[in-house]
Amino acid sequence: MNKKFIHTIKKHKIKLSLCLAGVVCWLFCLPKPLFQNPTSTVVESREGVLMGARIAEDGQWRFPALDSVPYRFEQSILHFEDEYFYQHPGFNPVSISKALWGNLTTSTRRGGSTLTQQVIRLSRKNKQRNYAEKAIELVQATRLEVGYSKKEILNLYATHAPFGGNVVGLETAAWRYFGIPASELSWGQSAALAVLPNAPSLIFPGKNEAILKTKRNRLLLKLFQKNIIDKTTYELALEEALPGKPYPLPETALHLTEKIRKEHFGKRIQTTVDLNLQRTLNRIAKEHHFKLQQNEIHNLAVLVLDVETREILAYIGNAPTTVENNKFVDVIEKPRSTGSILKPFLYTALLDSGELLPNTLVADVPTVINGYVPENFNKEFNGVVPASIALSRSLNIPAVRMLRSYGLERFHRKLDELQLHGINRDPNHYGLSLILGGGESSLWEVTNAYAGMASTLNFFNKTSSEYRATDYKQPTYIFAEEKPSKKLANPTVFDAGAIYKTFEALQQINRPLGEENWSFFSNSQPIAWKTGTSFGFKDAWAVGVTKKYAIGVWVGNADGEGRPGLTGLQAAAPVLFDVLDVLPKSEWFATPFDELTEVSVCSKSGHLAGVFCGKTVSEYIPKNGVRTEPCPYHQQVFLSKSEQYRVNSSCYELAEMKQKSWFSLPPMLEYYYAPLHPEYKVLPPFRNGCLKEGEQLLEFIFPKKNETILLAKNFEEQTQDVIFKIAHRNPDTTVYWYLDGSFITTTETFHEISLQPLPGAYTLTAIDQDGNEIQERFMVERASS
Repeated sequence: MNKKFIHTIKKHKIKLSLCLAGVVCWLFCLPKPLFQNPTSTVVESREGVLMGARIAEDGQWRFPALDSVPYRFEQSILHFEDEYFYQHPGFNPVSISKALWGNLTTSTRRGGSTLTQQVIRLSRKNKQRNYAEKAIELVQATRLEVGYSKKEILNLYATHAPFGGNVVGLETAAWRYFGIPASELSWGQSAALAVLPNAPSLIFPGKNEAILKTKRNRLLLKLFQKNIIDKTTYELALEEALPGKPYPLPETALHLTEKIRKEHFGKRIQTTVDLNLQRTLNRIAKEHHFKLQQNEIHNLAVLVLDVETREILAYIGNAPTTVENNKFVDVIEKPRSTGSILKPFLYTALLDSGELLPNTLVADVPTVINGYVPENFNKEFNGVVPASIALSRSLNIPAVRMLRSYGLERFHRKLDELQLHGINRDPNHYGLSLILGGGESSLWEVTNAYAGMASTLNFFNKTSSEYRATDYKQPTYIFAEEKPSKKLANPTVFDAGAIYKTFEALQQINRPLGEENWSFFSNSQPIAWKTGTSFGFKDAWAVGVTKKYAIGVWVGNADGEGRPGLTGLQAAAPVLFDVLDVLPKSEWFATPFDELTEVSVCSKSGHLAGVFCGKTVSEYIPKNGVRTEPCPYHQQVFLSKSEQYRVNSSCYELAEMKQKSWFSLPPMLEYYYAPLHPEYKVLPPFRNGCLKEGEQLLEFIFPKKNETILLAKNFEEQTQDVIFKIAHRNPDTTVYWYLDGSFITTTETFHEISLQPLPGAYTLTAIDQDGNEIQERFMVERASS
């Protein structure tokens, strides 16, 4: 028996080899992937709704494959093309036989291809139809049936079938011809699209409509006769309009779509964008742009992030302006001068390091640092102001002085930790102007940095006082499940206490016109926010965070043209608060008590209470704040019985002295502070005959130590005078002025003189009538023409 079997094998060896080779060829006859056609870039909202698309590389509108084929189209295409699709193995012998007999006996050419065979034909680029090609299609169709499910084959057909012109695929056709997704196609629409791949030329508007209508109605009748649809549905479907001129595809998020085209070309991306919010913000941007363009301000951008997940909820890269005004420029990622938008980061850094308390008085006086002269927006000085107020009022001089105190390089490193990578030059390139807009960053980076601070605070409060490594991760527009991040015992940038105190200060910023009394309305929600205006009124910023959302707004001209009124408060803040109004309301941030400590603070100076502080308050401060010095402005003074003079044991009986705590500022701070604060009391003078030990009565306002003064010229090319100025604690005294030892003049009450010195080095001396003396050296140079 075995010998006979072996003999049989040897006898049919060639036949068996051929059969084996045939099986192998059949197994590997399908190319992988089956289709290599480029696809369009498709952008969907988080709800799965089309927001925009970009054409494929080959000029075809060909959307990536859907997960499934809608039932209505499935029934329509099966009853029109391949009614036995779910029964045959890839080819239909009956249909092939009828087609072959018809082609041999009549002049009319008819096909007998199944949908499976048509998928193969589409994958082979519709090669010339002949019997050899038919044979290849048949073989590959049977292989396709083995390797794919019926649903997958049907999906391949729906994705790659031609629907007229450059429209390929069911989803593309649904949007191009009816302006809706394929899942929402009616029976009439599904039937009309089902007949198109068989004759895609029927779609041309104004032509062949009668033929298309006849084909569609014949298919609808068949669906009715097969009990797929009822009579009412059939009659209504007959009345539906045929597809005509293609609809434009949605452009709900123009610039995000373009961004995705560059980063995920040819892919279908389900974004994190909230469709309703995006549409609402598009309307808000359009309304504000209409107002702004009256002042020739043409561009604006809005970014809304989810604080917790850092998902992009809305993305408006630019206003709906004209092409001439850079409509297609995506401003969100473009670096722009930051103005004052970085000030909260400096304030937080100082709180975090324990070098500042929330309401510590900071100097706001004329300041010159290595020739750099910062100015407040209103050109005025406050003498001293609480740090939180300096932040909420966006005062420039205190910010520059605080940056010098904190350290430029040190702050630059903090900005890098906050992922503000647009500020990437050496710190000395920016200098102290960095805090006033000397550097550039993008709305993307700045909004994310604010969101990172809010995220740090939220996570700390909802966990066991922990931090996480991803608090400052990059925003994402791709909808996906969030992965848990590593928990940390220490913060990555700022601790929760410092952030909370910063947000408290930012909550107090005066809102724009119409929003001033927000706190009186129950439907208003709190927000920590900040504006910024760049030099020359070229960039207006408004960035804010609630417990759930981060909102970033930039307004300006993309070409850098400045405009009067282009400020953060006037141009950007109204947009921010309109966006805030349409967001779901959220509560204020919880207090991170584990990162705060309760201390006694001097109510007037904001410093830790010293032994001579009169009135104190209990306040929660960041833990490191206990390192700061006690109040330096309160001192113990001894007064005469009438409290008219200061006295000491050299001139007054100890038993008659009155002891009192007194809030007193240095002369220059006092000079600007006192006129703005009627309640401030200047220290009484010493009684005649009393020794005056260690008292500072005079201080130069201008010039500063070793300052270089440039001799400026007016419009008539005449050299202008230089104004020298001092502050005296007792302004009514007489002051004698000397330049290099030579007497110049005397002043009373207003201690300032006007000189026009020649270039060179000088020593300026001021002596009051009681012999108190101060000196300052300075240089004079001519300004370069």
